[in-house]
Amino acid sequence: MNNAPIGIFDSGLGGLTVARSIIDQLPGESVIYIGDTANSPYGTKPVGTVKTLALNVMDKLVERGVKMVVVACNTASATAVFDARQRYEEQGIPVLEVISPAVHRAVSATHNGKIGVIATTTTIETGTYQRALNAYQQMQVTAKACPAFVDFVERGITSGPELIAVAREYLEPVKAAGVDTLVLGCTHYPLLAGVISYVMGPEVTLVSSAEETAHDVYRSLVENDWLNENDTTGQKPRYEFLATGDTESFRGLARRFLGPEVANVGQV
Repeated sequence: MNNAPIGIFDSGLGGLTVARSIIDQLPGESVIYIGDTANSPYGTKPVGTVKTLALNVMDKLVERGVKMVVVACNTASATAVFDARQRYEEQGIPVLEVISPAVHRAVSATHNGKIGVIATTTTIETGTYQRALNAYQQMQVTAKACPAFVDFVERGITSGPELIAVAREYLEPVKAAGVDTLVLGCTHYPLLAGVISYVMGPEVTLVSSAEETAHDVYRSLVENDWLNENDTTGQKPRYEFLATGDTESFRGLARRFLGPEVANVGQV
């Protein structure tokens, strides 16, 4: 048993999709979430910059006494997880990422072996998804960077003709490749699932890492015997949301995307 909170971080709002799944699947667990909104987006920054920013935020979570760190950002997962595990796991703090769960789900979901991946520029350029998927035999991978999607989400725009036009431009080559499964390789993208599904068509399965990552969190807690006992003691879990940038704008969008759990947002 370990009643310390789960630490989650993202460059901004996208990781709230992971937080939502963790809260839903593990209602007894407390959560601390940091959105590095002062430095968002990560997806257009050099790898070294992303690594420095991500480790800085993870340090802040560890300082707050979390029992594990969930890197709810695909770009940071692709660039900083190795260093994070070296830094924190020797302190007994597991580091979970969002790429492996999405890859496993996509491979099990595809019927024709043609998988698309859309993500930020930096995530695509690292080739992390492509290598992970190509490790499975007979998989054909089509990868496409969709950097403007993050900006739409951070501005609270999840529908409308402008977004549909951008989505069509981005997704046309992916659709033309005949994929039957599409990995949303950025945790912001599930918030645009409606428009992405509309453009790709109902025959294409969308894979979000959020729910699969929550499954990994559950497995890690059980294996370490760290499940929170709040459910049996009647003590309510604590949800703390923090941002490195403007807290009011983050709070408004976070309440819209995650729900009433976001009562207040503090400043890091």
